Amino acid sequence: MSDDEGVRLEPESAPEVRAGAPAPLDAAVPAPRAVRGKIPPPAPPVSDSPLPAALEAVLMVVQEPVTEHLLAHVLEFPVAEVAATLRTLSLEYTTQGRGFDLREVAGGWRFYTRPEHAAAVERFVLDGQQSKLTQAALETLAVVAYRQPVSRGRISSVRGVNCDGVMRTLLARGLVEEYGIEYETQATLYRTTEFFLERMGLRSLDELPELAPFLPEIEALEAETEGGLEGFPVRAASPVARSGDTGGKSGTVHTAPDDGETTTEV
Repeated sequence: MSDDEGVRLEPESAPEVRAGAPAPLDAAVPAPRAVRGKIPPPAPPVSDSPLPAALEAVLMVVQEPVTEHLLAHVLEFPVAEVAATLRTLSLEYTTQGRGFDLREVAGGWRFYTRPEHAAAVERFVLDGQQSKLTQAALETLAVVAYRQPVSRGRISSVRGVNCDGVMRTLLARGLVEEYGIEYETQATLYRTTEFFLERMGLRSLDELPELAPFLPEIEALEAETEGGLEGFPVRAASPVARSGDTGGKSGTVHTAPDDGETTTEV
């Protein structure tokens, strides 16, 4: 028999591992991460989440202030608990000096940036381009805010100029809106919007500043009336009788542009 015929090939057997000996290199390779990882548990219901974290998550995505009742309904918590948590969060952000603030504006809650960081936010958002209201638009907006609901004709009477173009600008920016029809004249009435309150940082129109501190004193008005305007003589006031008064003479009927009262000049 030749040497080739006498050789038999035996299958390799697994290496024998003695007690205390190091494991082979191939045995030390860990399993893939996908095999070792555990399946994450399902997310708990909203009502089981901590209320402060749930409020922060919801308020982070809102586009306008959200009321406490709506937040309580969505998160399934009592309204009183939601209101207390919102105020606690607002106080914590202020104490910690965060760059944002949680404010109650226009009947709801929303995140806002701090005024001290307005310059940085303005550079990022506007990129150097500013869009401000003109003086005429601010005056018209003030008339609407303090005398609403008011028609365009009444606004023009107060300002002394036509305000159609300015009103279109305010409507386009969402600061004012239509609010019914005036019964006597069938003119469209206008009022401010919730967006106006939000931009002004007001909860309601009751927080508008009083006009009295900005008006001239009565003594100054009387002195101006007695002395007349510069370059214009003082004209004697003609007697005026209200409509409904009885008299022997009839005269011309006038309508005051600001209050609509009818007078008769004798």
